[in-house]
Amino acid sequence: MKIDSVDFFYLAMPVVTTAGDGSQDALVVRVQAGGHVGWGECEAAPLPSIAAFVCPMSHGACRPVSASVLGETLDGPEDIQRIAAVLAFNSMDLLQAAHTWSGIEMALWDLLGHVRGEPAWKLLGYKKAYPKTPYASVLFGTTPDQTLARAKEIRAKGFRAAKFGWAPYGDSLEGDIAQVEAARQGLGPDGILLIDAGQIFAEDVEAAAQRIASLAANKATWLEEPFGGHAYEAYGQLAKRSGSVKLAGGEAAHNRHMAQHLIDYGHVGFVQIDCGRIGGLWPAKQVADYAVKKGVTYVNHTFTSNLALSASLQPYAGLSDSRICEYPTALSSLATELTTSRIAPNANGEIEVPDAPGLGVTINPAALKTYAVDVEIKVKGKTIFAPPKI
Repeated sequence: MKIDSVDFFYLAMPVVTTAGDGSQDALVVRVQAGGHVGWGECEAAPLPSIAAFVCPMSHGACRPVSASVLGETLDGPEDIQRIAAVLAFNSMDLLQAAHTWSGIEMALWDLLGHVRGEPAWKLLGYKKAYPKTPYASVLFGTTPDQTLARAKEIRAKGFRAAKFGWAPYGDSLEGDIAQVEAARQGLGPDGILLIDAGQIFAEDVEAAAQRIASLAANKATWLEEPFGGHAYEAYGQLAKRSGSVKLAGGEAAHNRHMAQHLIDYGHVGFVQIDCGRIGGLWPAKQVADYAVKKGVTYVNHTFTSNLALSASLQPYAGLSDSRICEYPTALSSLATELTTSRIAPNANGEIEVPDAPGLGVTINPAALKTYAVDVEIKVKGKTIFAPPKI
């Protein structure tokens, strides 16, 4: 097969706020090859990601993503890996390329899965997919009382685990302690409690270390992203002092090397990978394999649609010891309506990785129309991007 076309759908809610909610807009990718269709989703700002696909060439190592994708052969997994290598060379200086490619790569696995009648996780080399324990992924309330109520609601819905993150965590030590105590109280003594600092401490190891005692007292399993994604030294220093509270991170990794550095130098106990950022399913699978060798637990990262959720599960579907998964529970209507398929907890409260061709989810064409952003990109008076037909 030849890759005939790659189309981008820029979607957004009517109003986008500064809340740490990644489901307020979306960049959905459709790839067509040999009469077949695959879908993917980028976890990045839509407009620059589109631009990276269509922009004029700056020089030989700064070519648009389209130059390495359109017209290429797609007959098996090895072709996806080959295209990725060509793209890395051709677009070395185009820093948005990894994000743009992530959604395309995802769609290629989806398309190939439909051609072969197999789920993406089988194409990645797994023989069996293990169910995962979902953790409800939510933001902290603005007050401890709101966090308490949110935690009680999560537990009432049957979730055994929950992650609370972002503002107001980091505003004050006293406030952070109160927030964590409220989350623990609401989840109950046996709930799995996870805390996401949202990179609020930058590289301030001492500030982050001040929170460890309260996290340990409330039996938090991990402290996620206390520092910036590249702050490996800060991670490593805090890891020496975190005791029973493991560090988690990796969603900011734009390639597998960044994730491996976080394991080797940051000494995280949990590595969290977003397929919509790292370059798609294959580099995420490479990180999963590396994590197993290093005794680190792999976890998916996702805070958008069920399309992205399914993609995030594929690279570690076959790992029996990596059983926890991020499961957003407060998505925008855009993210909820994007697919007609729903990945929901089963009777045991676990998530089943879709056992259907490709990513195993179906796009809702109506959502592509309802939330479409009308955007056009011109260069020298010539339109190089316009919204595709659905």
